[in-house]
Amino acid sequence: MSIAIDLILRRGAFTLEAAFEAGPGLTALFGRSGSGKTTLIDLIAGLARPDRGRIIAEGTTLVDSAARIFLPPHRRRVGVVFQDARLFPHLSVRTNLGYGRVFGGRAADPAGFAVVTEMLGIGHLLDRRPAGLSGGERQRVAIGRALLAKPRLLLMDEPLAALDEARKAEILPYIERLRDEAGVPIVYVSHAVAEVARLATTVIVLEAGRVAASGPAEAILRRADLVPVHAAEAGALLDMVVAGTDPETGLTRLTGRAGQLLVPGLPAHPPGTRLRVRIPARDVLVATESPRGLSARNILPGHVFALTPSGAEVSVDIDCNGALIAARVTAAASLELGLAPGRSVHAVIKSAAFDPSGIGTSRRVVDI
Repeated sequence: MSIAIDLILRRGAFTLEAAFEAGPGLTALFGRSGSGKTTLIDLIAGLARPDRGRIIAEGTTLVDSAARIFLPPHRRRVGVVFQDARLFPHLSVRTNLGYGRVFGGRAADPAGFAVVTEMLGIGHLLDRRPAGLSGGERQRVAIGRALLAKPRLLLMDEPLAALDEARKAEILPYIERLRDEAGVPIVYVSHAVAEVARLATTVIVLEAGRVAASGPAEAILRRADLVPVHAAEAGALLDMVVAGTDPETGLTRLTGRAGQLLVPGLPAHPPGTRLRVRIPARDVLVATESPRGLSARNILPGHVFALTPSGAEVSVDIDCNGALIAARVTAAASLELGLAPGRSVHAVIKSAAFDPSGIGTSRRVVDI
């Protein structure tokens, strides 16, 4: 167990009542603005105190109102990365990185320093000052500073929200590497579906101060009813392996439980790379017969696993050899096609529909 929370906090008309457990990896707190995500981060960090309840991180009790336990922030060993990097402008990157260690009362660890700077790709920035860094570089330094304090838990409060798309694309691979290699559980706040789909191991959906759902990312993000505001972005997450790239067509072939997918070329990922691929439900067509004469390159056979009506639309979960692919069709189309659990169908996906930002590395655990 990485973190266990069961608490209540009342602030005027707003009540946060959260209870969940999350294992290793990256746990995303996901929901509309005002749903309680940042308030929950403040409670874990010790910047706020619940009316009652408890918080346990990596086996250590941070808060237990019944036992009158409330560890102050400086004793929690919880690292926090905010939207803005909050670096000291008059200090070099090297000195900024060392601040977290000194503040936490940690001895110098040259080997650990080298591992963190290499993992985040900031070794060449050590003698610069924050004013000379891009937004993505500043955030990577802020993450490094938090890691070098040797936290038992890392909190990231919308760390990409202030960055443009180019800087987000720059930093996402480093957060993936952090998730996979640092060995530190991460609680990550975001309202961006693509970001959560690419990074999260576990998703906690908050709605008006309550936990609407919690579970593995692939199960939660497939459900349109649990993806607030962005229902059209609900979809499947598939674990795939790069098989190779066709130099003539430029398409990369991925293989996995669901079958084979052809996607726009991924030159940064050599054969054998494990990837997580997001397929929004809006990009999946449902056919009751094997289609012919289509431009779509991806046709995966399967059967209807479940149907979830929602007004004029129906969410369709298609079981493709044990991997679930989500589609959304009109209720009229569902009726006309005779869709029902167990019905043989084909999931049809255009290669051009794949967004590179929705393809990330699959989680692997490496001790450092």
